[in-house]
Amino acid sequence: MAQQVASAKRQQDLQVQYSNYKDTLQAIAQKIGDVEQEAEEHKLVLETLVPLPEDRKCFRMINGVLVERTVGDVLPALQTNADGLKKVLEDLVKQYRTKQDDMEKWKKKNNIQVLQQ
Repeated sequence: MAQQVASAKRQQDLQVQYSNYKDTLQAIAQKIGDVEQEAEEHKLVLETLVPLPEDRKCFRMINGVLVERTVGDVLPALQTNADGLKKVLEDLVKQYRTKQDDMEKWKKKNNIQVLQQ
């Protein structure tokens, strides 16, 4: 009887750990999607602004406020933001792969097999 209770408790603990791994991976994947979308938006804006004269006026959203600037003022900041997003994206992908590898090691260590339905 005590053996069955211990086995059921262990199985429940393993299910909780598995769920935690899956939730973490899903959260990281969501962040990756958000950053990819934002990086794509930056790329489109950069492609639009680069051929324009630097003294042409443009508008930029800063902390929810639309401000008037020139293309020459906006381009460097936009490029810096785009580069930063690329770095964040690389870090998130690396983090996702690491977490996925950790999960695979955990599954092998605990002899876990996931059956797809």
